[in-house]
Amino acid sequence: MTKRIFVAGHRGMAGRALVRRLEQDGENQVFGRPHSELDLIDQSAVRAFFEKKHIDEVYFAAAKVGGIHANSTYPAEFIYDNLMVETNTIHAAHLAGVQKFMFLGSSCIYPRLASQPISEDALLAGPLEPTNEAYAIAKIAGIKLCESYNRQYGRDYRSAMPTNLFGPYDNFHPENSHVVPALIRRFHEAVESGTNEIVIWGSGKPMREFMHVDDMASACVHLMNLPQETLAEQTEPMRGHINVGTGKDCTIRELAETLADVAGFKGKLVFDTSKPDGTPRKLLDISRLNALGWEPSISLRDGLQSAFDWFVANQGHFRG
Repeated sequence: MTKRIFVAGHRGMAGRALVRRLEQDGENQVFGRPHSELDLIDQSAVRAFFEKKHIDEVYFAAAKVGGIHANSTYPAEFIYDNLMVETNTIHAAHLAGVQKFMFLGSSCIYPRLASQPISEDALLAGPLEPTNEAYAIAKIAGIKLCESYNRQYGRDYRSAMPTNLFGPYDNFHPENSHVVPALIRRFHEAVESGTNEIVIWGSGKPMREFMHVDDMASACVHLMNLPQETLAEQTEPMRGHINVGTGKDCTIRELAETLADVAGFKGKLVFDTSKPDGTPRKLLDISRLNALGWEPSISLRDGLQSAFDWFVANQGHFRG
């Protein structure tokens, strides 16, 4: 049966990956709307859009995102924009009778010092990492919105919490990007210019889990297509989100060394310990996801090579 599927944030990295995956199922009518046509912060515009479009399912990948620098510099924008777009979209979907909704969150919802690997039960069990607290609070609110509409109205609104993502159409801005795209750009430019030293924020000791965005999209579509009863076996009404990750992590130093090799950078890596490290370790427990029948298929090395090759082929779009 043909489904009309709206992907909010379809021009972002995660949204594009979801569109690619959903379009593999030929019967789906997958569509999005650019910001110029639909501003998700405008409540009346969002409601009017849902009233007209007769949508069967929503994948919500719209968000204001950034790395440590961006989160620390613009906390008001990160909490306000993300609260508004998710609240408007979830409520409008409900009012329009949309029964199925997939909300994409982030692993930063968990306490800074959560036990590793982090299970879904760690949510709200301790203080958040200060450098991205505003973004995390907004994403936690989105999870609770979905759970609340399920409890009160019998909706089937699901939440997936991806780990750190990377891949095609990432944000490669030199200051406001996450660590993988930032390093991809810096290593490539260093090789092009003949630079023999790269300075990296922090000690290089923090451990992070990285997932290619195409694996994330595969996992989310898998979760969305599961029967409600099957999903309920691994969740609870007030703990309905599912971790989406690889189950493996590495140090920032190891990440940098792998990317240096991928890029062909032969110079020196210098770690600036005067800069913040952020959370010491952040590895997701994906046992629930595994129990629901999904496992990642893209290795870190292969994913980094693919992302690097894509950036090099498209670097003209990321100058400045």
